[in-house]
Amino acid sequence: MHVPPIHPYILSDSVCKIDISGHRNAAAPSHRRLQSASSATDFGFDGIRIESYRSKIAFLFLVRDNLPLDFLWHNFFKNADPEKFTIYIHSKPGFVFDASSTRSVFFYNRQLENSVEVGWGKPTMIEAEKLLFKAALDDPHNHIFVLLSDSCVPLYNFSYIYAYLMSSPRSFVDSFVDANEKRYNPEMSPDIPEDKWRKGSQWITLVKSHAEVVAYDHVVFPIFNKHCKRRPLLDLSKGNESLKEQQQHNCIPDEHYVPTLLAMRGFEDELVRRTLTYSLWNQSTETMNTQAWHPVTFVYASASQKNIQDIKDIDHVYFKSENRTEWCSQDARSSSGPCYLFARKFTRGAAMRLLTNGVVGPYDPNTLFLDRI
Repeated sequence: MHVPPIHPYILSDSVCKIDISGHRNAAAPSHRRLQSASSATDFGFDGIRIESYRSKIAFLFLVRDNLPLDFLWHNFFKNADPEKFTIYIHSKPGFVFDASSTRSVFFYNRQLENSVEVGWGKPTMIEAEKLLFKAALDDPHNHIFVLLSDSCVPLYNFSYIYAYLMSSPRSFVDSFVDANEKRYNPEMSPDIPEDKWRKGSQWITLVKSHAEVVAYDHVVFPIFNKHCKRRPLLDLSKGNESLKEQQQHNCIPDEHYVPTLLAMRGFEDELVRRTLTYSLWNQSTETMNTQAWHPVTFVYASASQKNIQDIKDIDHVYFKSENRTEWCSQDARSSSGPCYLFARKFTRGAAMRLLTNGVVGPYDPNTLFLDRI
């Protein structure tokens, strides 16, 4: 079955379709299509900001407990200049990253000490994100902040991603109007105006000024905490009680908080309004099919070189609800480039295939974990 590379709110007129069974269904090539680059200079990253000499990317991992893809990220970071990145991890309270929980020294003791219990679709997800941004802002050399999950993988090596991000003065935030789902709660008014209500992917990349807005917001978050809550899933074993719960207002906080907050603060003109993290969403149209709420998981067979290249070749995204097309580049002033630097959700087997195929850099199984910081 062929599944187009889109998420449930964004439809992409991309150059190909991806079949996670391992086959490729090619479509007519787009006139804006470019070949994927392996080095930063292939897309002409000549606009890298002067201050990037000492600028770091903060990689913010929001995880359940451990990092199952640590071996892939280890290879990614070991080929990077350690002066150009920092790592922060929000895991469950009390979880420690050391030799007993990860084989990668890059993650040793990088967990937050003030982490909170996180529930999917609950405001605690936002709270965890805010804690990550706040911790990363303590390092004055962190200028770019990338939020990642425990199933995210990089699609390029570090030097390419660093050059791409440092060449843009804008944040990458998926942000659009979707009036069809009726998630805006009138109880939020007037503190959160309906015309500023936005939706988008949770996986964002922020410049420092926007990271500060998210980290130190104490006005909008309490309103989300009170009025934006996920409706409980239908549980037929609970009978009428569960049916009554289905009448409650439904809101997924992490899909709305950041784009809404930045829209309210007047920063939309400072954003590239798309995510840098690719997800292949279940295309089920069944209302009660909860699998349609989550992205498809890539396994070893579906992480083929062809499928990965298909993702890297996507050069624009179409937002159906706004009839808006985003041609992908580092920012509105630069030439066309790939839409995605990262992707999810990947199993360990799928990540191992990326590793052995050299997606994130040279791979030697004999020396993978022998490196030290």
